[in-house]
Parts: sequence; C-alpha cells; structure tokens
Amino acid sequence: MSATVKTTRWREEYTFLVVAGGLAALAGLGGWFVAAASHSHGTPPDRPRELAGFTLTDRSGRTVTRADLDGKFLVVNFVFTGCSITCLDVNRRMAEIQTLTARQPDVKLVSLTVDPRTDTPQVLAEFGNRFGADTNRWLLLTGDKPVLYDLIEKSFIPRDPDDPYNFMPGGFTHTERIAVMDTHGRLRAFFDGMKPETSQAVTDEINQLRASADSL
Repeated sequence: MSATVKTTRWREEYTFLVVAGGLAALAGLGGWFVAAASHSHGTPPDRPRELAGFTLTDRSGRTVTRADLDGKFLVVNFVFTGCSITCLDVNRRMAEIQTLTARQPDVKLVSLTVDPRTDTPQVLAEFGNRFGADTNRWLLLTGDKPVLYDLIEKSFIPRDPDDPYNFMPGGFTHTERIAVMDTHGRLRAFFDGMKPETSQAVTDEINQLRASADSL
C-alpha cells in the first residue's frame, strides 16, 4: 500500500472518529439537558391557581387557616388513608422531602385529605406517624367536606365525579401529584409523587424559587 493511500485512509478514519465522537457528545449533552429540565421543573398547572382561604383541622386537633401558611413555600399532596398503594408511595416522597428540607424553616408540608369522613384527626395522626411526620412542619388537614373540596378544586386539582372509573373520593383526578407553591400562595408546579426522583426535584424547585425571590 502506497503512502498516499495510507494517508488518505488515516484521514478518513480520523474524520469519522471526530464526527462520531462529536455526535455522541451532542447526544449526551442533549440528554443531560432533557434530564436536567425534567428534574428541576415539574408540570405547570392547567391555569393560574392560588391558595384559597380555608379553616381546617390538623391531626393534632388545632385549627389551621390560610393565614398560618403565609410567607411559606408549600409542598402539598392529597391523602386518602384507605388507599393501599398510590397514597403510600406519594407520602414516602413527602417524608423524603421533609428530610431534604429539614433545615429550611420557610418550607411547610401540607397533606389534604379527600376523604374527610374517614380521615379524622386521629386517623391522620396515626397515618402521619407511619411516615415520621413532624407536627410542626408537616400538617395533615381534615375538616368539613365542602370546605376541603372547594379548597382542593380551586387551588390544586380538578374533579370528574361522573367518571365511572374514578374511585377516588370526591372524584378528584391526579391525586398522585405533589404541588409546590411559592411564598405568595401561587401554585408553581406539579410533580409526580410516584417517581423516586421527585423528592429531589421538589427540593430543587423550592431552592430555585427562593433564589429568584432573593434576586428581586
């Protein structure tokens, strides 16, 4: 084989390796951006939503109102203690978020029952104990059904009581979601409470919101 042929082949192989390596790097970088975006940003609400006024009862028996949550980042989920699988996974995420935000006094966790007839303060207290819920940082709330349902539907998730396949009390949909609200009570994003990575994603979202607020 002549030197010219060898040089030409070497250049072709080198060019192929450079191009292949570049494409691989771009694919990897694109995957990283997609993963980072999905990790740090949840699903936006269907419309602008804010925390409505309410008066409910915590598992400890104390009264909790909208004013008690002013100025806090809120991590909110929806509880149905009779649920055997989904609710347990979502509350495991909440317990993980509680741990990740342990040194963040501006963060409150709130669980709203969709089954107030069953989920009395005593039942919620036992349920919260299963997940190590801190009574000062993680509120499990119940109360009159009209008040709860109005709050959940206006501030968070819709209802579809006519769906014959929806067995969730109140006909609520997307009860597996975990909501993040800013310190002004505005709903910023939903996260899938069934996914293990959600705990860190929620914490990252709060940190980003806090940093944005600090920069204003």
